[in-house]
Amino acid sequence: MSTTSTPEPHATTPSRRYCLITPCRNEAKFIRKTLETTTAQTVPPARWVIVDDGSTDETPQILAEFAERFDYIQVVKRQDRGARAVGPGVIEAFYEGLSTIDLEDYDYVCKYDGDLEMPLRYFETVMEHMEADPYLGNLSGKLFERLPDGTLFEEPMGDENAVGPVKFYRVQCFRDIGGFVREVAWDGIDGHVCRARGWIARSMDGNHLRIIHLRPMGSSQQNIWIGRIRWGRGKYFMGSRWYYVAAASAYRAMQRPWVVGGVGIAYGYAKAAATRHERYEDQEYLHHLHRFERESLFFGRKRTLKRYEDEIRANYERS
Repeated sequence: MSTTSTPEPHATTPSRRYCLITPCRNEAKFIRKTLETTTAQTVPPARWVIVDDGSTDETPQILAEFAERFDYIQVVKRQDRGARAVGPGVIEAFYEGLSTIDLEDYDYVCKYDGDLEMPLRYFETVMEHMEADPYLGNLSGKLFERLPDGTLFEEPMGDENAVGPVKFYRVQCFRDIGGFVREVAWDGIDGHVCRARGWIARSMDGNHLRIIHLRPMGSSQQNIWIGRIRWGRGKYFMGSRWYYVAAASAYRAMQRPWVVGGVGIAYGYAKAAATRHERYEDQEYLHHLHRFERESLFFGRKRTLKRYEDEIRANYERS
């Protein structure tokens, strides 16, 4: 394993100025809960830019209500392009929001979805972890779905990356990785680029870190089946090897939604390969990704992640 750079030490006197950027479209069913639980945070955002990506439901009225009550909320309106666009469409909207701020004004920046219910100490807790660990560049809690009987079901996600709906970055790390790729699988690529550039990306469970996802993961465009096909296409775009995707598909087939989730991922990957879909061609990143996938299959992802994190810390201490 090797990393190509070492991050500079984080400031010893912590500042907690963070900016949230939320791309959203037709989120009236969910976004009020996100607004309520975010504005109630023990450490509120210094700025919250919400990009309304052409909503045709009650979303604009809800956003206007909260923008009037909280002066740190800024609403940016985009034209209606006719349909919800996940992946690259979301990131285009994110970058439109990013263009309205100066990153120099903030310590952290977060791509933040509009269909979440947040623990009220969430952002304070994440920043406490990052203040305690100068190697952490990108961190999130874990996603849970609330089932009809009220129990929480954890949406399966490895520890090696922050969850897509809440990508909380040190500004320095976000710059070092060059931001997000404007394509499906952007939220898988970024964690590997973090490690390749000498930063740790992680998600972790714990008190105040359980995020309630108000819609099932991967279902934001039509349905779960379409979402899983998109996921498989994303694995092809990001450069994952076929044998790793086969193993991942088998693993996912044994989880909710039973069987169909794994089959959809495999089908999406195979279809992308058959049609020679575009792939992400950054060679430094691909070398890192393929090694991480091989070692994960041989040693397990948790052990592999620890090996990478130990090396990052060793490189940091030697610098």
